[in-house]
Amino acid sequence: MTSIKEQAAISRLLSFLQDWDNAGKVSRTHILNNFIEINQGKTGPELEQEFSQGASLFLVRLTTWLRLTYMTGSCLEKLLRSIGIFLSAVSSNRYLIEFLEVGGVLTLLEILALEKISEGDKKESIKLLQVIANSGRKYKELICESYGVRSIAEFLAKCKSEETQEEVQVLLDSLLHGNPKYQNQVYKGLIALLPCTSPKAQQLSLQTLRTAQPIIGSTHPSIVDCVLNVLRTMHLEVQCEAIKLIKDLVNYDVCAPLLKGLVDLLIPSVKETCKLQPKILNDSTVLQLTAHLPVFLQQAAAAKAIRVLAHSNLSLAEEMLHLRVVPSLMAAMGNTDHSNSQQQASLALEFFVQTFPVVEEQVRRSMGEELYKLFLSNAEDLYMKMDSVQVDILAANKVNVSKTGPLYGNRHFDYGLGDQEQLDDITHSQEDKEGKE
Repeated sequence: MTSIKEQAAISRLLSFLQDWDNAGKVSRTHILNNFIEINQGKTGPELEQEFSQGASLFLVRLTTWLRLTYMTGSCLEKLLRSIGIFLSAVSSNRYLIEFLEVGGVLTLLEILALEKISEGDKKESIKLLQVIANSGRKYKELICESYGVRSIAEFLAKCKSEETQEEVQVLLDSLLHGNPKYQNQVYKGLIALLPCTSPKAQQLSLQTLRTAQPIIGSTHPSIVDCVLNVLRTMHLEVQCEAIKLIKDLVNYDVCAPLLKGLVDLLIPSVKETCKLQPKILNDSTVLQLTAHLPVFLQQAAAAKAIRVLAHSNLSLAEEMLHLRVVPSLMAAMGNTDHSNSQQQASLALEFFVQTFPVVEEQVRRSMGEELYKLFLSNAEDLYMKMDSVQVDILAANKVNVSKTGPLYGNRHFDYGLGDQEQLDDITHSQEDKEGKE
């Protein structure tokens, strides 16, 4: 027989459930607010005590209302937060199983694809998916088997809120770890995000790819073109993440095509450079569109990446010499349509000249004494001091470095900067320069 105290508790539970069953939208919202305020952070046993060992009876009502109303977005944020209290409670695995058994994962993923649902509601859906993914490998597999990676990646690409996008990154990172069966699916999903139009999504995808690459081990063939295309961005924070990923990727089997791709970007094709020219010429309101022409942004970023790689590893610098990086850098220095390309190429060439005597010899011969002296005195500002003849000399240079000779020249070059500090210095230099223009 139950005690009087237990009977009173059961009576209160039945009364509470009856109030919920009979309540309308406004009253249910009030009930949810009270539930969240009182029970946030409680453990499973504490929830059971609160509901007289009948917490699952309230959870099933919440999940049922979710399935009936999620398409309309009615009280969705409060409803998802309330379900989250059950799923995230310590010692609450039974609640998680109950939620999953009624198709909870599919419902959460469908919420992400609905246009009428607010991003705030979708953020709560992402947080619930995080809780599920963090509960173990089989739950990560369930999300992936429900086409979750595609739904989550598409939401990241379309999302407008940076805070919500960062929550999505946390979820994708969770799906990467401890999920050997589907980690490649997550990896490919991150690569597929790189061409998207959201700079924040690109930045977060690049960051997560850097985490993913050591886990996956091998590389996907499409990653080279995707990362190189990201270098067309106008956003320095995205470009910086792309260069960091490139620094990681040269340690894998895509090193050769990656280096070749970077060197090739230093001399854009005629087709690329002329593509937007008619629009620029015909629009009198456009003063200097070429400054933001994607192919020239890519050219400047490629020169910066080459400089970073050469600084970090002399073997890579030697390999790029065989790929004719020196004449390509000199040609980029002659691109008067984009001053940042000239500056970045000049700084990269400076490293090769200071490091390899054979490069110094051929560059001096090609430039001539006057231009070479200007170059040595201040490579960073050389683009502001050249005349048209000197520009033509650079653009039409015939330098051909077929062998590297001794590794170091007579001048000492400082290799003491750490990788991150080095990249930050290069990036800040570009930001300062663009701020003056």
